[in-house]
Amino acid sequence: MRVQHWDVDQDGPLTEAALRQKLERQGYAVSRYVYSPGTHFPDHTHGFDKIDAVFSGQFRMTMEGEEVTLKAGDCLAVPRGSVHSAEVVGDEAVVSFDATKE
Repeated sequence: MRVQHWDVDQDGPLTEAALRQKLERQGYAVSRYVYSPGTHFPDHTHGFDKIDAVFSGQFRMTMEGEEVTLKAGDCLAVPRGSVHSAEVVGDEAVVSFDATKE
């Protein structure tokens, strides 16, 4: 898994609008979600390519046996058909963007 980190020098200040625009420029449809502490998504797949992008909070992602914790400004590509799970880490809600591409 390769996490793409927000680069202030290249991307400017991290804002919700800037993160959304960065994903949309890559051709993704973007939806915003807020996940409360304790939220867990068990192993599942999607029939489309997606990117999980975190604006705030911490989101632990497990994919194909590897684990990473996404923090503010982090993005993780989840290829179509990849088995993955996710969970909120800690006591702070996660503000996340699901970016999908058919």
